[in-house]
Amino acid sequence: MATVTASHLVSTVCQVNSHGADTKAANLICMKNQAAITHNGLRFLNMLDRLQMRTNAKAVARQAVKQENPRPWGKIIWGKGLNLVFVGAECGPWSKTGGLGDVLGGLPPAMAANGHRVMTVSPRYDQYMDAWDTSVLVEVKVGDKIETVRFFHCYKRGVDRVFVDHPMFLEKVWGKTGSKIYGPNAGVDYKDNQLRFSLLCQAALEAPKVLNLNTNRYFSGPYGEDVIFIANDWHTGLLPCYLKSMYQSRDIYMNAKVAFCIHNIAYQGRFPFSDFSVLNLPDRFKSSFDFFDGYPKPIKGRKINWMKAGILESDKVLTVSPYYAQELISGEDKGVELDNIIRKTGITGIVNGMDVQEWNPATDQHINVQYDASTVMDAKPILKETLQAEMGLHCDRNVPVVGFIGRLEEQKGSDVLAEAIPRFIGENCQIVILGTGKKAMEEQIENLETQYPDKARGIANFNVPLAHKIIAGSDFILIPSRFEPCGLIQLHAMRYGTEGFTGFQMGAFNVECDAVDPSDLDKVAKTVKKALATYGTPTMNEMIRNCMAQDLSWKGPSKLWEKLLLSLEVAGSEPGNEGEEIAPLAKENVATP
Repeated sequence: MATVTASHLVSTVCQVNSHGADTKAANLICMKNQAAITHNGLRFLNMLDRLQMRTNAKAVARQAVKQENPRPWGKIIWGKGLNLVFVGAECGPWSKTGGLGDVLGGLPPAMAANGHRVMTVSPRYDQYMDAWDTSVLVEVKVGDKIETVRFFHCYKRGVDRVFVDHPMFLEKVWGKTGSKIYGPNAGVDYKDNQLRFSLLCQAALEAPKVLNLNTNRYFSGPYGEDVIFIANDWHTGLLPCYLKSMYQSRDIYMNAKVAFCIHNIAYQGRFPFSDFSVLNLPDRFKSSFDFFDGYPKPIKGRKINWMKAGILESDKVLTVSPYYAQELISGEDKGVELDNIIRKTGITGIVNGMDVQEWNPATDQHINVQYDASTVMDAKPILKETLQAEMGLHCDRNVPVVGFIGRLEEQKGSDVLAEAIPRFIGENCQIVILGTGKKAMEEQIENLETQYPDKARGIANFNVPLAHKIIAGSDFILIPSRFEPCGLIQLHAMRYGTEGFTGFQMGAFNVECDAVDPSDLDKVAKTVKKALATYGTPTMNEMIRNCMAQDLSWKGPSKLWEKLLLSLEVAGSEPGNEGEEIAPLAKENVATP
């Protein structure tokens, strides 16, 4: 079980006694709890029972320890803290295409656990069952029209989750339209995206003032004006501009500050310079948006750049890891022509954590066997065969399974992977690819089964349960990204005993996305073969223990975020406390009518 990445490739393995199986997927019966998994009678029926008894016994022991030594597990120890408003185009699990949605899903509960009052604001793309209509409406000017937006709300894991309701979001994405968050198809943007995200930024600035939220006994009423907005990626680049031009110019939000977080520098919100007029900003902001590049899209020559403005007009600039922060200022290629701007403002890199509540092999309801570090070696072979069966592959625990989960686009290197597969598929291995993205790349992976019917499967769908099964059942996770800001897939893999912290590196890839560099294909194939050669070696058990022993949660990163946000010195800000995150199914998670 390992992660194979362009920057960090690690190989681990499960080594247990083999009970072979030659049956197809239809012959696999998977049942939870006390049921056994059988392959036409070839599996000892009591193996799963023994594993579950061991896991249950550990759970009982842990519960006994808790009763003997009570602690505020799953309880937030509230303090005065900070008033934080995270704003983003995605917010997991409600909306997510990548790391941005994961961060807005996981970091806010960790900040709430530190005693801060925390809100997220994101679009209402769908009829979210747990979010209620607040009946609060505001009017904002978008382009040359006045638009009415409505707020929906739910309170989950100590966080006020606020959703901006407007037809530009709901009607475009909801239901069976087949549309995506940012466009009708992957790689194709909606023509009114500037209007959509202008509306989001303005609605986010209204939310702390107009929403009278009374979701717990420690905080009540509106958030008020002494807040810190955390704007995320280009979609929120207008927020600090509107804060200054529409509010602070009228003595509103005079103490408010903005921290701007870059999740992916490759997406900057570049539009024709003539579009500046639709943003309804004073001319004094033009210089912050003004941008020249050599690319013909969307128009050749002078442009506006939303991310550039967000960087320049915010009070602090952050990104998702210290390494990525260094990359962004290293040169024009890695900084994607904003390196000089970022060097001017400065940038702080704080490594992402991960949501250890959602991604927990001991409680994961998407996999048929839950496990921890003490039972991983027994559980992984069962989970592998379950994955093989579901994919219609030959069920054999002795065949290493390579997994890939990610967006099907050039940055993630899915085109590199597809072209590299013929160079290593002849080895003793199988590969399972899950992702959505550009149509041509989706077709490319869907054709894998035709090309390699006994070895490969490609699924071009957004499928959360299958993603968990691939992480748990694979022996290797392959990450051939041309560049990777942080890489939450690696963290998920480590949490499930699928990555260690020493191993194989592919080296740097060519960051130009116009064509696949043949040398990158060689790097992928050579490194995968090297990783496969380690399968079954005794050193892999230690690597599994190492990766599962690490604290990959948001607890440490959230304290670094707190320190940086306190440095903005917003009135009333105080350090938080040491609390614990509320679990996803805790009684505090009540939708607010």
